[in-house]
Amino acid sequence: MALKKSSRKLKTRPRVAAPGAQPLAVIILAAGAGKRMKSALPKVLQPLAGRPLLQHVLDTARTLSPAAIHVVYGHGGEAVRAAFAHAPVSWVRQAQQLGTGHAVMQVAPLLSAAERVLILYGDSPLLTTRTLQDLLQAAGRDGVGLLTVNARDPSGYGRVLRNARGRVQGIVEDQDATAKQRRVHECNTGVLTLPAAMLTRWLTRLNNRNSQREYYLTDVIGLAVRDRVVVQPLIAADEQEVQGVNDRVQLAAAEGAWRARQSRQLMLDGATLIDPARVDVRGTVTVAQDVLIDVNVVFEGQVSLGDGVKIGPNCFIRDAQIAAGTEVFANTIIDRAVVGPDCRIGPFARVRPETVLADHVHIGNFVEVKKARIGSRTKANHLTYLGDADIGADVNVGAGTVTCNYDGVNKSVTTIEDDVFIGSGSMLVAPVHIGAGANIGAGSTISRAAPAGQLTVARVRPVTVPGWKRPVKRGT
Repeated sequence: MALKKSSRKLKTRPRVAAPGAQPLAVIILAAGAGKRMKSALPKVLQPLAGRPLLQHVLDTARTLSPAAIHVVYGHGGEAVRAAFAHAPVSWVRQAQQLGTGHAVMQVAPLLSAAERVLILYGDSPLLTTRTLQDLLQAAGRDGVGLLTVNARDPSGYGRVLRNARGRVQGIVEDQDATAKQRRVHECNTGVLTLPAAMLTRWLTRLNNRNSQREYYLTDVIGLAVRDRVVVQPLIAADEQEVQGVNDRVQLAAAEGAWRARQSRQLMLDGATLIDPARVDVRGTVTVAQDVLIDVNVVFEGQVSLGDGVKIGPNCFIRDAQIAAGTEVFANTIIDRAVVGPDCRIGPFARVRPETVLADHVHIGNFVEVKKARIGSRTKANHLTYLGDADIGADVNVGAGTVTCNYDGVNKSVTTIEDDVFIGSGSMLVAPVHIGAGANIGAGSTISRAAPAGQLTVARVRPVTVPGWKRPVKRGT
C-alpha cells in the first residue's frame, strides 16, 4: 500500500548482483481483506487499467532488478496465487492478520543479512520506478529510507514526527496520536527501505501495545532512532502516486491518475489527443510523430502507431501494429493484427487476430476480417466477411461477400489472386481458388476454382410458383 490507515516458497532463480553491489529483496504486503471494496474478489486483484493492482506493483518492483520478490498473502490467498501462478516470486502466507510488522516477520527467515530490503504494498499501483530509485539512493548502503508525503487531509494516517532539527524521530498512528500530533501533515506512506540485518533485529523488538493490538511496522522507525541510525526521509512529489486503494472510489481515482499519466506521455511522445481524459491505455502504446487520437479510444497490450496515424472516436485496439499514414475511422476494433501504411479502416470495422494488411488497403463499414492476408490496394468496403483468406493485390470485394470458411469442424482457406473483381453478394465456399484477373458475377456461390481472367457466374435459376400464398397466422 502507500498511505496506510491506522509459507510456502516457490523456487525462483535469483538474479546475480554485480560485484560489490548490494542485493535487493522486495517485500510486497498483499494480505489485506479489502472489506471496503465490498467484493468477493481480493483487493489486490481488483483491476486497474485492465490489470490487477498487484500486477502494477510487481511490474514496478521488477524494474529495480531485485534478487528476490516476496509476496505476503492472506485473505483470498489461493485466488491471488492462482492469478500469478507463473510469477517469479516467493509466496509467504500470513495466516493471521496481526499488523504490518507481523506480516514482515513472516518473511524474515527468508532474508539474507547481506540484502537491502524494500517494503511495498500490493494496493499501491501508482508508485514509479524513479521515486523508488530516489528512495534507495537517499538511504545509501547502510541507512534507513522512509517515503513520506505531505497530505492535504492527513486524517486517518500515520504522522511522521520530527525534532527541532528536522530529523525523523518516529511515526505515530492516527488513533494513537495526540491532538498536537494530528495537526502534522507529513504522513507515512508505508514504503520503507533498510538493511535486512537491521530489519530482522528490530522485528524481534516490536510489540502490540497499542489501540489496535497489532504489530506496527512503523515502530521500526522509532527503534532505528533509539539505535542512533539516521532515518533519511524522502517526501513524495505527488500525493496521488503514493495513494493506496481501499475502496471503489479510490480505485476510480487511481484509474483516472493512471489515465492522465499515460495520456501525458503519449502527448510528450508526439501524439495529439483530442481529450486526454477520454483515452485509456491498458498496456504499452508507442507513437511516432503527428499521431492523432480522438475520444473514447481504448488501447490494450502492445500497440505501435506510425507517423501520421489517425484513430477515430470509440475505437478499441489491442496488440496491433499500425503503420504510417493509416486512418482508423470511428467504432472500429483492431485486435492482434498488423496494418500496413496508408490503409483506411472502418467505420464499424472489425480486424481480428492474425490479420495482415498490406499498404493502401480499404476495410470499410461492417466488414470483418479474420486470419487473412490482404495485398496492396485491395478494397472491401461494405458488409463483408473475409476469414482464413489469402487475398492478393488490387482486388475489389463487393458488398455482402462472405468467405464460407467453416464446415462445422474444419476451417478452410480461400485464395484470391491479384486483380480479381468479386461481385456483390457472392459466397466463396472454401477451400476455393480464384485465379488472377477473374471476375465473379454478383450473387454467385463459388465452390470450385474460378479460372484466371474469366467471368464466372454461379446462380440458381429463378422459379416462380403460380398461386402460392403466404401463410397466415390463425386468429388474425
